[in-house]
Amino acid sequence: MRPPPGMPHSPNQVCKLHKPLYGLKQAPRAWFEKISNAILQYGFIQSAYDSTMFTRSTKKGMVILLLYVDDMVITGDDIVGITSLKSHLSSCFEMKDLGPLRYFLGIEVDNPSDGCFISQVKYASDILQRARLTDNKTANTPLELNSKINPFDRKILSNPTLYRQLVGSLNYLTITQPDINHVVHIVSQFMSAPRSTHYAAVIRILRYIKGTLYQGIKISSTSDLCLLTYSESDWAGDITDRRSTTGYCLFLGNFLISWGSKKQTVVSRSSAEAEYRSLAHSNYEIFWMRCLLEDMGVHLSKPTPLYFDDKDAIHIAHNDVFHERTKNIEINYHFVRHHFKKQTIDLPFVPSVMQLADLFTKILPSVRLEFFASKLNMCSSPP
Repeated sequence: MRPPPGMPHSPNQVCKLHKPLYGLKQAPRAWFEKISNAILQYGFIQSAYDSTMFTRSTKKGMVILLLYVDDMVITGDDIVGITSLKSHLSSCFEMKDLGPLRYFLGIEVDNPSDGCFISQVKYASDILQRARLTDNKTANTPLELNSKINPFDRKILSNPTLYRQLVGSLNYLTITQPDINHVVHIVSQFMSAPRSTHYAAVIRILRYIKGTLYQGIKISSTSDLCLLTYSESDWAGDITDRRSTTGYCLFLGNFLISWGSKKQTVVSRSSAEAEYRSLAHSNYEIFWMRCLLEDMGVHLSKPTPLYFDDKDAIHIAHNDVFHERTKNIEINYHFVRHHFKKQTIDLPFVPSVMQLADLFTKILPSVRLEFFASKLNMCSSPP
């Protein structure tokens, strides 16, 4: 966690709460309530949009605290406030100050002068060891182009434990490797009864990771405080149930802060319906992120551009008049239209060749994959 770009701040501080704080028999919810009360009594405000985030704003600046089980990250530009908070918590609980943020929940953080670089090299290496990939073979894409994976090909795995462990670990790896988000989303759909073809797909993803082991996300400290989003949907892309996939990526200035690939809950009867479901989902993410940034002291006065490559869907959003062709997307239409008129979002057109959200809805060739990864500010750190 870091304050908005350009805000002067001390290095992010990591603190660990010792186990005696909540005991082995005490429920996590009771523990969370106990430490939350201590933080709130010290003058912090709990975010209504993320219950693990607490903020306090004073004349000297802002302090932001993120709480994760028995770990917490404290950041901000009020250095005196940070020191005072740590002293307060130490008097309430047995706590260890781990110093500047370097390694947190499997995420490695490097702090060059122009920002920070986050990666999961050790975590990814552990996944490769668990899969026993000791050879030097790598893949230039996570899955083969045009591959269609279904629930019924080949034999079911006699012991699906390793498959489930690997896919679960890959899901966590997408925190710093958004380029595998869509393919991990695909293999995650077969957790209940994985087959040998699904396991082969996971091994292919791991060979891609082996070739991009030191890749991570660069976050600039000089980025503008403007939010922008790319949204995309395929149509009836799943060959089993013909549901579409929504993909989006959200930037604060020039660095990536949120992304996702998600199968839509119902079958869309037209490409316009699939696109509008994608727009509505991305719109919700924008609304949530704007509120979260507001809690962090970042006030966005301008509409958030939501880049889209479907002119028909954009025209529908501008049009107040319904007709027979759009009745089946009425709910999503009204949600998007409401925020468009309220100027929460704007809907500029982007050519398909520059639609970054394609990375989260399609299996791409290596050249396109590398191009989009670079646009997401993904790069490699030296070994």
